[in-house]
Amino acid sequence: MCSMSSSNRPLRIGVTGGIGCGKSTVIAVFRQMGVPCFVADQVAAEFYEEPQFVHQVAALLGSDVVSSNGTVDKKKVASIVFADKEKLNALNSIVHPLVRQRFDEWCLNQDSKYVLFESAILYEYGFDALMDKVICIYLDLEERIRRVKERDNVDRAAIEARIQNQLSAEEKMDRADWVILNYEGNPRLRQVEYIHSKFLQY
Repeated sequence: MCSMSSSNRPLRIGVTGGIGCGKSTVIAVFRQMGVPCFVADQVAAEFYEEPQFVHQVAALLGSDVVSSNGTVDKKKVASIVFADKEKLNALNSIVHPLVRQRFDEWCLNQDSKYVLFESAILYEYGFDALMDKVICIYLDLEERIRRVKERDNVDRAAIEARIQNQLSAEEKMDRADWVILNYEGNPRLRQVEYIHSKFLQY
């Protein structure tokens, strides 16, 4: 994790948590408060339509992952890489430097006190080293699996395959500076407002 800076750049706050913990819901609350939010997965998805990136992915995973319109079929990619950790790491070695570069460029255009960088794999791939502080969104495993099954219409085995490629939610929680408990009925807004007020004081 980088040290807190007194420069004019905004503080970089990482947001992470296990699949299905509700990161997007929490990010939406921060956005309503005017906080700029960089969502790594959304940015990475944009690369899947760029010819040079498509060529690199096809060379790594085979031409079958390229759709007829010349873009990468993300579902086919997921079915391959979440069953093969070596290929997952190879894909991430292509994607993550691009995400980091895009984030650095994006930060230069922000004039807020702090910005959020949201990624489920913040710790797994070293993005936490770029952050001043980290927030972990926590929800227990069974509830996360239930939510993802309902949201994505996928079976438990597919969800567990993705979870196996991530640190446990408990380890992420232990390593984070702040934790938001994202259970239904829990005062999510109050937690966000409190953390927001603290970051404004830095």
